Amino acid sequence: MATGKIGVTTENIFPVIKKFLYSDHEIFLRELVSNAVDATQKLRTLASFGEYKGDLDDMRVSVTIDTDKGTLTVSDHGIGMDAGDIDKYINQIAFSGAEEFLAKYKDSANSIIGHFGLGFYSAFMVSKKVEILSRSYKDGAKPVRWTCDGSPEFVMTDEGVEKESRGTDIILYIDDDSKEFLDQSRIDTLLKKYCRFLPVPVVSGKEKEWKDGKMVDTDKDNVVNATEPLWTRKPSDLTDADYLRFYHELMPGADDPMFWIHLNVDFPFTLTGILYFPKIHNNLDVRKDRIQLYCNQVYVTDQVEGVVPEFMTLMQGVIDSPDIPLNVSRSYLQADSAVKKISGYISKKVAEKLASMFKDDRKAFELKWDDIKIFIEYGMLTDTKFCDAALKFVLFKDTQGDYFTLEEYKKLVEAGQTDKDGNIIYLYATDMQAQYSYAEAARAKGYNVLLMDGQLDPHFISLLEQKQDKTRLVRVDADIVDRLIVKTDKKDAGLTPLQVDVMSTLFRSQIPALDKAEFVVEFESLSPTDVPATVTQNEFMRRMKDMSAMQPGMNFYGQLPDSYSLVVNTAQPAVQTAIQEATDALKEKVEPVRAEIDTLNASIADARKHMEEKKDDAAEQERLKAEVADAEKKVGELRDKQEKIEIEYASGQPRLRQIIDLALLASGLLKGEALDAFIKRSASLL
Repeated sequence: MATGKIGVTTENIFPVIKKFLYSDHEIFLRELVSNAVDATQKLRTLASFGEYKGDLDDMRVSVTIDTDKGTLTVSDHGIGMDAGDIDKYINQIAFSGAEEFLAKYKDSANSIIGHFGLGFYSAFMVSKKVEILSRSYKDGAKPVRWTCDGSPEFVMTDEGVEKESRGTDIILYIDDDSKEFLDQSRIDTLLKKYCRFLPVPVVSGKEKEWKDGKMVDTDKDNVVNATEPLWTRKPSDLTDADYLRFYHELMPGADDPMFWIHLNVDFPFTLTGILYFPKIHNNLDVRKDRIQLYCNQVYVTDQVEGVVPEFMTLMQGVIDSPDIPLNVSRSYLQADSAVKKISGYISKKVAEKLASMFKDDRKAFELKWDDIKIFIEYGMLTDTKFCDAALKFVLFKDTQGDYFTLEEYKKLVEAGQTDKDGNIIYLYATDMQAQYSYAEAARAKGYNVLLMDGQLDPHFISLLEQKQDKTRLVRVDADIVDRLIVKTDKKDAGLTPLQVDVMSTLFRSQIPALDKAEFVVEFESLSPTDVPATVTQNEFMRRMKDMSAMQPGMNFYGQLPDSYSLVVNTAQPAVQTAIQEATDALKEKVEPVRAEIDTLNASIADARKHMEEKKDDAAEQERLKAEVADAEKKVGELRDKQEKIEIEYASGQPRLRQIIDLALLASGLLKGEALDAFIKRSASLL
């Protein structure tokens, strides 16, 4: 028998393990089972080289609970250990310096186990005592028992130890505050999480069956894992049914995936796995736990940031690589060049898969487009290399349901939708119900209109403009149809300055109040057969507000009022009548007021000119300032008087309000009381 102290330069190692790893305490089971699998695999390797000539029966790992004794035991029939092995691998813990270790890792709950070869010592997170009962595979080896109660002191002996077969039993005497690990269902859950794909069978308890109204144990051992998961097999040996079956094992209850990618590379790094693209129904739901990372079939984490590109967090599946560097707990990834290469490789493989889908069966690709569009757009927005590759297969759908590649669409619209400055204008709608009349007006003019109704389209539109020279995207309701693609200089509206001033007040005064909305009134001479007025929304401000809804950093735009223009068609007969009636009715009242305003403005201009000339005459400066202030006050009073006259007139002109309400109705802005008034007014006009 031997006693001694574990070879570590501090007596605080166990309190550190317990305290700073407690938040991740369930990890002990993964570490111990993984060690047992490693021991089993090592024996197989030795046998393959002829260094072990014994039998390889019962090559499995068992996890056993004894509630009476309060123990949990992890057993294997692998390589085993003798006293020398235990002294080397268990008793000696190599630290560069305990003080440096504690200073570096005291604040990190996940910075100890694994990195320093402490997988076995994770057992002390949940145990008040740990025993090792082991027998080496070597001929003549004596079984040995090692015991430690969580202090640096241990007892190791080979006297009177009974163990007939090779292998190792790790016996944990569970702490009072960790009794959950004596519950079979809890252990089965953890084994399912961490060990479901280990390459050696893992047995835990018995299989159950329904009998006499309840679930009872059978005599058959419960094997919790599949030793040959799908990603370890050759793609050529698998069918679609195999892939779908595996997907539903990973994601019970989910709809069938759209497609999948089988990763298999061994240079310059080793990487295998299967990634599935699920139906996401046009809803960007970025979660970090859909892809599981394994290391040689040992579950590591489902937090794979850095290992896969951000946009692929929309995908589901597994990745297995021994080359991804992990820190101590094997649960948190270190960002280094190897990870970046792997991330880049995965992004490239996804792009290649999508490109081949498009090339091999375009019709099928188009049928999937509405489901995969958000994924591709998210990838293009967040991954430059993926974006460059996707430009060849990204599709655009127009309002007629036809699909085009970027190159095809440019050829389609280049001739008819290039403005006078040489910019190709892509028109688009985001809501065909609300923007139907605008889209129809554009189509009637021979323009094609894209449907950009996706959650990411506000951002994607800006990306397209960056990627395409002399190209702009304009929503169909951003302006009247004649100004969406400006091909000639603006046509004069045919109004005098006084008429513009008067009619602007008349129309603006009759626009119903809308929450957080501002209107300006413009006049254009369009076709007499066009509608009398149209409501448009500034493209830049609307786009910024759309983007602010998804980006918290753009809240400034979200707080601004919506900016609209009421564009009045001065060539339309009803508008011409309204202008003429207003001109005739207001002439006697408004013209004298305007004449007085013009006279005062002239005197103000004259006074300001004299102020420039008399800069050195302080007294004259004061007199002229007072004269200007008095004149400006009178001008303000006269403008108020003119506006009052115009508003009073406008309030008795249902034709004006009808023109405005028709424009608001077409743009989906006429609601509530204003809509009710419009309906009643329409009935009375009939």
